[in-house]
Amino acid sequence: MLTASVTLFGVVFLCNDRYEKTGGSGSAAAFFFMFVSNAAGLSVMLIVNRFHISATAFTLWMGVAAALDSALYTVCSLKALGRINLSLYAVFAMLGGMLLPLLTGILFYREPMTLAIGICVLLIIAALALTVKKDGRRGGFIWYAGVFVFNGLAGVLSKIFTEAPFPKTDAASYSIWAAAFTALIGGIGLLIVFRSLSRPGIAALLWSAGGGAVSRVANYWLVLALLVLPASVQYPFVTGGTMIVSTLLAFAVGQRPSKRELLAVGLSFLGILALVLIKI
Repeated sequence: MLTASVTLFGVVFLCNDRYEKTGGSGSAAAFFFMFVSNAAGLSVMLIVNRFHISATAFTLWMGVAAALDSALYTVCSLKALGRINLSLYAVFAMLGGMLLPLLTGILFYREPMTLAIGICVLLIIAALALTVKKDGRRGGFIWYAGVFVFNGLAGVLSKIFTEAPFPKTDAASYSIWAAAFTALIGGIGLLIVFRSLSRPGIAALLWSAGGGAVSRVANYWLVLALLVLPASVQYPFVTGGTMIVSTLLAFAVGQRPSKRELLAVGLSFLGILALVLIKI
C-alpha cells in the first residue's frame, strides 16, 4: 500500500508541475485548481466508498483543518513550481512530509526511535541537502517554506485523526469530507476572483482533475496504513520513495536532474533499504 501511494505521489507532483505550466500560478489559477482537483478527488472517493458517507463532529472539524492545510499547500506549491524544477519542489514537500509526522509520532505518541529509522532519516536529509540550490529571486523562500510546513501538516493531521479517542468515521469518509471542504474553499475563492480568471484550457482542466483524483486516493491509503504502521516508519519510507519516483518522472517530462540530484536519489534508496532491512 505504501509503495502504491509513493508511486501515486510522484504522479501528483508531475500533475502539479504540468498544471502550473498550463494554468498559471496566480490566485485565480490556485482557486481553480483547488476546486477542480478536489471535486475530482471527492468523486473518486465516493466511488471507492460506494457512495457511503458518515459524519461525526470530530471528523468534520478534522476535515475543515485538512481542507485549510490543503488550500495553503496548493497556493504555495503553484508559487514554488514557478521558480524551481519538479525534483527540487519534491525536496521541500517531502522533507516536511517526513520530519513533521515523524517528530509528532515520537514526541506525542511514544513511537520508538530505532536504529533503522535514524539511519533512514539521516540518509534522506543528506540526500535533500544535496539538492538545495540558492534562489536568486526575492520572496521565493516563503513559498518553499510553505510547501515544507503544509505538506508536513497533512501527515500530522492524519496521525491525529487515526489516534484520537473521539468518536470518528472511517478513513474514507474523512477523506471525502476533506475533499468536499477543500473544493468549497476553491469554489468560494473562484467566485471572489472570477473576473481575473483567464479561460482555462483543456490541458489545465485535465491536469488538475487527474492530480486531484490521484492525490486523494494516495492520501486515503496513507491514512489506512497508519492504522497498522507508526508514523515514524511510514513517512520516511514515503519521502525516500517519492523522491525516487519524482526524479524518474522528471526524466520522462524532459527535465534533466543534475548529478547531485541523482546522487540524492541513490541516498534515498539506501535509506529505504535501511528502513526495510535493519530490524533494530
